[in-house]
Amino acid sequence: MKQPELISPAWQEYELIDSGDFEKLERFGRWITRRPEPQAIWRKSLGEEQWQKLATASFRREAGSDERGRWSLSPKQPEQWRIAYPIGSGRIVMRLGLTSFKHVGIFPEQADNWNFIYNSIREQLASTPTQRPKVLNMFAYTGGASLAAAAAGAEVTHVDSVRQCITWARENMEQSGLDGIRWVVEDALKFARREAKRGHLYNGIILDPPAYGRGPEGEKWVLEQNITEMLSLCAEILSPGGFLVLNLYSMGLSALLAKSAVNQLIKNPSFEQFGELYFTDRAGKALPLGVYYRCKK
Repeated sequence: MKQPELISPAWQEYELIDSGDFEKLERFGRWITRRPEPQAIWRKSLGEEQWQKLATASFRREAGSDERGRWSLSPKQPEQWRIAYPIGSGRIVMRLGLTSFKHVGIFPEQADNWNFIYNSIREQLASTPTQRPKVLNMFAYTGGASLAAAAAGAEVTHVDSVRQCITWARENMEQSGLDGIRWVVEDALKFARREAKRGHLYNGIILDPPAYGRGPEGEKWVLEQNITEMLSLCAEILSPGGFLVLNLYSMGLSALLAKSAVNQLIKNPSFEQFGELYFTDRAGKALPLGVYYRCKK
């Protein structure tokens, strides 16, 4: 059986400086954030004084909350700024912001998936240059994968249940000099059911589901309960030769689990790759940040 692969993307505007004691210290462009990281179970390599000196924005959870919290900012730290990622002959631009849920609007480990998406679409265009590939990105957040697909020349449908994320993603599209993305504010599972019923097909599907979530009309998403139906629908609406990208962030879920779940529905893929995405800090500690599965039907 093919073995899992560990991937750590490299790009100039992001760096994992240190990690440990359930925190991580990261550089996004010129600004350095300090925020919780449940998988950093080891000790920090730098001392507390160094963390305090380096961090320009530090997140602390509110008492009694596992998610919400507040940022403490240095005098010059902006609440919003931008970083860019080179892709193809151009680049995509992402606006970062300090949210009350510790997120900043980007998951930098996903950069290697952006490369895979871009290259897969360019290959499709090379074989059928008169037909623009159709790509569906669900649980699409602020749109890094959507931008990569659009930059490659695809027609992109971007689905997210949070209107503010759609607005954020649209801003990223405009800053990247791209256009033509179709924005859909809807529950992803409901959207996939409808597309399957209509017989719509896509040349690429990207799934980045959370462990738990709510749709715009209160629809409940629980990963363990809903992922099998979602993958079944994706197998139905993915055209022959199309690609699938699946990301899983929940602790305890493995790349082999993702592979087994997809292989039950997409048999004998022409290509598949699976494993963990990670970054290594300056002290050499490798921090896992999610599992991925990629295949071509």
